[in-house]
Amino acid sequence: MSTLREVVVVRKLDEIIKKVKDLPTMKLAVAAAEDIEVLESVFSARKQGIVEPILVGDLEKINKIANDLGESLDGICIIDEKDYFLAAQKSVMLVSNGQADFVMKGILDTSILLKAVLDKEYGLRTDSLLSHLMVYEVPTYHKLLFLTDGGMNISPNLEEKAKILKNAVKGAKALGLEEVKVACLAAKEKVSEKMVATVDAAALEEKGQNGEFGQGVIVEGPLAFDLAVSKEAAQIKNFKSEVSGDVDIILVPNIEVGNGVGKSLTYMANAKSAGIIMGAKAPVVLVSRADDAQSKLYSIALGALIANYK
Repeated sequence: MSTLREVVVVRKLDEIIKKVKDLPTMKLAVAAAEDIEVLESVFSARKQGIVEPILVGDLEKINKIANDLGESLDGICIIDEKDYFLAAQKSVMLVSNGQADFVMKGILDTSILLKAVLDKEYGLRTDSLLSHLMVYEVPTYHKLLFLTDGGMNISPNLEEKAKILKNAVKGAKALGLEEVKVACLAAKEKVSEKMVATVDAAALEEKGQNGEFGQGVIVEGPLAFDLAVSKEAAQIKNFKSEVSGDVDIILVPNIEVGNGVGKSLTYMANAKSAGIIMGAKAPVVLVSRADDAQSKLYSIALGALIANYK
């Protein structure tokens, strides 16, 4: 069996599934599990030995979906709870008391689950900041590309961006990266007081040089998107960079940029993806209703890998 110390860099989303199969099986609490694509992905993850699920939700609806999918619920722990708020609460409590290793959003609203995650009494709150981390497999890029934060933090300040980046680095390290290359995105490479994104990016680069994000983490900014992902663009513009064309993490200045870049990768570049919330005591699998079952499976595998790493 593989150990957590082995360095096997993951470069494809299918490799996340392959890697996590060799690790201890994690217990996954699914809040409001009565969703057909969520359950389809959970059943697939269980069959592959990725997770042992605990389904919290409407038992009657879960049974019907399982029957429609031709799946057996034998051996699966199910907690019958029709109320979404209580389902979220019970799922998070399973993690906080050690009965589950991480949690996944089912059919309930994101705000309901996050309220439970952040509850001071039983939640998974830490000193860090919750942030959304997407991992993309882009056909035209040679390795997995991390994008943060296009799903949670609207307009983070410098301190918040530093926390978001630390979360992303943890995610990248869980995938086996010893050296992590980061591009702090902006519209241009010159620092301008009129563009806060450039000022913050330069400050984050300085923090990286001072070792704030850990060993082996190279942070550069400000960088425009083309310079982040294309070595040729950097050469044409005579821009010297250690990360251009080989970046691992793209840190966006605000949610609009992250949302736009991410959806462009999905819908225009045919990228496959996985998504996770970082910064809590355990990973939170937070997927879009528009994500198919395969994307949800990748997100579950990513959550299991990070849970094992932590």
